[in-house]
Amino acid sequence: MEFLEFLVFFSSLILLTLGAALSFKTNKGALLICLVALLIILPMSKLNPYVAFVIVIAILNLISLEILKHNQIKGVDYALVALMAIATIFVIYTRDLVLVLATFVLVSVPTYVLIMISDKKANVDTGIKYITFMVIATVLFLIGAVLLIYAHSNHISNLYIIGYIMFILGLCLEIGCAPLHEWVPDVFTSADSIPLSIIASLAKIIPFIVAYKILITTTFNPLTASISIFVALIAAISMFIGNIGALTAKELSRVLAYSTVANMGYILATLVVFVNVEYVYLALTGALLQLFVNSYGKIGFFTSIKEGGASKPLMYMLALSFIGLPPLMGFWSKLFILSSLVYVGYIWLAVILVINAAISVPYYLRLASELSISPKVSLANFIALIAVIITLITILPPNWFMEAMKTLI
Repeated sequence: MEFLEFLVFFSSLILLTLGAALSFKTNKGALLICLVALLIILPMSKLNPYVAFVIVIAILNLISLEILKHNQIKGVDYALVALMAIATIFVIYTRDLVLVLATFVLVSVPTYVLIMISDKKANVDTGIKYITFMVIATVLFLIGAVLLIYAHSNHISNLYIIGYIMFILGLCLEIGCAPLHEWVPDVFTSADSIPLSIIASLAKIIPFIVAYKILITTTFNPLTASISIFVALIAAISMFIGNIGALTAKELSRVLAYSTVANMGYILATLVVFVNVEYVYLALTGALLQLFVNSYGKIGFFTSIKEGGASKPLMYMLALSFIGLPPLMGFWSKLFILSSLVYVGYIWLAVILVINAAISVPYYLRLASELSISPKVSLANFIALIAVIITLITILPPNWFMEAMKTLI
């Protein structure tokens, strides 16, 4: 990372500190400072769409916090969300694995506080459950990463396998991949919709980025190829459990919980592509686009649940992007993932992904139908509108996203 880029990040962190301090006097001032802290990073992105997408997700998260009428940490929550976004962008740019892992922890901790905020009273029970699972996940993830780095440097195959398994299990627990997904439906149905929109969007991005950076650095062929089937099986299980669970769930928040499990399965499938470095860029492009589809969709749906619904066209556009209708972002993300799986010989996993995409159609249309209301001026409609506009950006040539990926990895 260049000195100028580091200076920009440092300036943003100073602004966040000021914003958190100012929150005790004026919430609007804190919100404005946090928005400025995010926007000063934007020119540094050099038109990289992935960085811009993260910033927009964070801005939508900040705006959605305005929907909460009785927030226990009003003002401080703005700084926490902005900190998560800045740390995520920092991880995108840095190649130092120690900094990558340290920043991963930095992003995880704010979610422990955010999950407890609510319109009524602090959601302590849900917070304790979430924190317990996340601490276990973080420990597994970090120990696995350290073992991978050490085993790769010293060519210790047995230690590499142990590290790889711990790393993947930690990642699965962190993001809510089946079969380590039990906390997801419980937390999603008991926590407030607004902090959930942050947990299900911005907080899901950094674990995958860290995983990609660690695995790219520590790929141990042909050992990686022989144990990638472990990841493929978990991804397939997560797709089926997530989509079938969402299909049979009655509460909308529970539908979104299982939808998250399924989406994490789609993205996890891209890790098997590390057996062939030639197609890693294709897989990572699909994975990050799918992460953004999940993020914008969850922000739109959760804020709509909180405000009792949103405009019908906007709800259906978000649903169709999740389903993968061209030329929406959800289509290109799945196409990139499918192509990368086929190229590396995981045709059976690609077929499973297609089957699961078909299974998801009824419940996404149900979500859109039940959340559709008459058009009105509301924050939920504004947030959903921005989310829909972003999903339409992929009308531009998709190769642009592939080229942008090559500048980051």
